Order: sequence, then structure tokens, then C-alpha cells
Amino acid sequence: MRPSQTDRARNEGGFTLLEILVVIAILGLLIGLVAPAALRQLGGARLSVARQSIERIGSVLDMYKLDVGTYPTTEEGLRALVAPPTGVALWNGPYLKGNEPVDPWNHPYTYRSPSSRSGHDYDLCSNGPGGTPAATGTICNP
Repeated sequence: MRPSQTDRARNEGGFTLLEILVVIAILGLLIGLVAPAALRQLGGARLSVARQSIERIGSVLDMYKLDVGTYPTTEEGLRALVAPPTGVALWNGPYLKGNEPVDPWNHPYTYRSPSSRSGHDYDLCSNGPGGTPAATGTICNP
């Protein structure tokens, strides 16, 4: 006896609902385990980028001081690295391309000169993910 075409179609069918649910459950478990670790890595990478950017901008501020003789004032801010401040004759910039730099969380860096910390010429800080000075996680120039 030969099986009919409907019998063959039933035997060659797709996945059962139970098989699909098992695959979805496995994918959900994998995502639940991998996603938090990936997000932790992303947060750590942003902190590292912020520290490196502060060091790089510090080097640019040192170049500005070599040309002008002083660091930009608090009022001039990091804008002095992009456009010449009024009254500065020896400006040899732009020292940075584009606009004023922002931290990895897209917040402006906080710049203060002279520094409020002893042993520093200026303060250059990122307020971290919170974006406000009161938030924990402020990263400043060493």
C-alpha cells in the first residue's frame, strides 16, 4: 500500500508549537544572561573613554598654554580651544575640530581655571552618567 499525499504532507510538516516554545525559552534565557554582562561592559567602556578624553583635552590645554601663556579662564571655557577668545593675540588654533567637546554621555565637560583643588592648574571634569555635579561618578583630570 502506498501512503496518500495527505499522509505524506502530515509526516513532512513543520515545527510543532511545543518545539517553537522551547526555542523561544532558550533564546530568552540566553538574552537574559548575556544582555546584563554586555551592558556592564558598555558602562565600563564609557568610563574609560571619559578618562582618556579628559587626558587628551588636558594635552590640548597644555598646547594652548604654550601658545597663549595661560590656560583659558573659566569664562572662556573649552570654547577657547575651538574659537579665539576676545583679547587673546597669540591664539594659534583651532586646537580641536568641531564644537566644544562633550563626554561619552553627551554632556559638556566642566572646566574651571584656576582650579579649586590644590596642586592643579585647572579642573576638567565629566559629571558621569548623571550629568550633574551632585551625581556620583564625577571623573576629573588627575
